[in-house]
Amino acid sequence: MFTGIIEECGVIKKITRENTNVTFEVEADMSPQLKVDQSLAHNGVCLTVTGFGQNRNSYTVTAIDETLQRSSLGGLKPGGEVNLERCMQMNGRLDGHIVQGHVDQKGVVTKVEDEDGSWRFYFKYKDKSHLTVEKGSITVNGVSLTVVDSEPGIFSVAVIPYTYEHTNFKNLKPGDEVNLEFDVIGKYVGAYLKQQAPS
Repeated sequence: MFTGIIEECGVIKKITRENTNVTFEVEADMSPQLKVDQSLAHNGVCLTVTGFGQNRNSYTVTAIDETLQRSSLGGLKPGGEVNLERCMQMNGRLDGHIVQGHVDQKGVVTKVEDEDGSWRFYFKYKDKSHLTVEKGSITVNGVSLTVVDSEPGIFSVAVIPYTYEHTNFKNLKPGDEVNLEFDVIGKYVGAYLKQQAPS
């Protein structure tokens, strides 16, 4: 479980394909503190640490085909940045919101507006059954954010300078794919209401 508060941006050092799986070698300051079998969110996708680079300044994780199809990880290239977050400690503060690290679907950046001190990012997504709500929580590329505008299949978020500079939001432009995880409580409520609706 995660909180959506990004600790640092890692850099993709190497990508290796084996059958339908892809192994990413990621260079990150936190690498020496990690251990094999540890869960780590990469742009919001929970992956397991499988090994380390020669100097322990990098680590490896593997994504299976289902993960690659559902998320934007398949589009990563060497040199690209990924938002990283270690799993939540039970004795820590929940600064963002409850994030599972299970991406629901990919979204697309439609517009970025500079609001003279912050940025407004607009997104669209295909599956309109996953509704966002104004002032509700949404995870975009692993970042816990508050929804500003919400309509079926589209929403926007406001990004403050700290988040902009310390995540890969600074690299996003219209047309880019992102990973979306909708609020887990909202998903349960939506599923319950759907079951109760008359057929």
